[in-house]
Amino acid sequence: MELEMHMVLPQLLRLAWIAGTLPILIASIPIPKLKFLHTILLGFARRGKIMHSSSQKFTLPQRFFLHFYIVASIWTTFLLVTTWCYAYTMVPPVRESSAYSTITSYLIGGSALGTGSTTMLQRHAVWQAVFLLLLMEAQVLRRLFETIYVFKYSPSARMHVLGYLTGMFFYLAAPLSLCADCALDVFYFLVNLVTKFIVIGKDHMPPVEVELWQVVNPLFRLGWRHWIGATVFFWGWIHQQRCHKILGSLRNSRQAEEYAIPHGDWFEIVSSPHYLSEMVIYGSFVVATGWSNLTIWLLLVFVLANLSFAAVETHRWYHKKFEDYPSSRFAVIPYIL
Repeated sequence: MELEMHMVLPQLLRLAWIAGTLPILIASIPIPKLKFLHTILLGFARRGKIMHSSSQKFTLPQRFFLHFYIVASIWTTFLLVTTWCYAYTMVPPVRESSAYSTITSYLIGGSALGTGSTTMLQRHAVWQAVFLLLLMEAQVLRRLFETIYVFKYSPSARMHVLGYLTGMFFYLAAPLSLCADCALDVFYFLVNLVTKFIVIGKDHMPPVEVELWQVVNPLFRLGWRHWIGATVFFWGWIHQQRCHKILGSLRNSRQAEEYAIPHGDWFEIVSSPHYLSEMVIYGSFVVATGWSNLTIWLLLVFVLANLSFAAVETHRWYHKKFEDYPSSRFAVIPYIL
């Protein structure tokens, strides 16, 4: 029963990512009978320069993107702090090799995983969640900074209200997906802590002793694949920062309603390199988890489908807008799409 309860949240998140991905995949099939679905989804996905200026119904200013990153920063910080506190307080450090030896023993019919109040697999999952949330924190805080200081949205730039709601859902569900396997334990830990504080009062709470090295040491002991994932993450993170800086400079150097062909960095190979780098960033989470976390896999598939759908439309817009647009550029994935 306890195992079933722990699986409820991951299963709900998986269903949500599947429900969000399937319509995009179906609408992308080049069949005339599905063209209406493609048109409907395109209407929801359009924003900024690729949204017709006359399409004002059910739209919001594109500057409301700021809401995504305010919410994402607060939510991710909350998940990171509570998960880290739970990991430090309740979950002893664990070496990856120990976790895998225990897991292997279990899979081949050996003894149960349980050791004390947590299993080796659970311990590993908790510290892994902290690691992933740290990366996500770096992403959403940078996006918040860019939205405030780098991007200058045109006063007429709009987005569909359903696109706004989808973005809000994404930045709530994506960080949660990174820690879904231990989120229920963290929730119970937090509830018990708050209850204890209310019942016995602040003055009777046991003193908290924090050893800085013990707070961060388990992260360094997770394993090599996590650091490969982090390397991939920052590769995409740096390129996205550069591409956003290029886009922001174009807006700063021109009139509010003028557009120009962006150049530099990954713009030389694709029309939407900021989307490509976003794909790399979320792909890094799959790498860091050893390609084994289904929830994060489905999150990545949603990101790939959603951004590819939007990038293809942006690519078409560039070709219609500029006669001299480089023909060698792909939409979003070099040599593929």
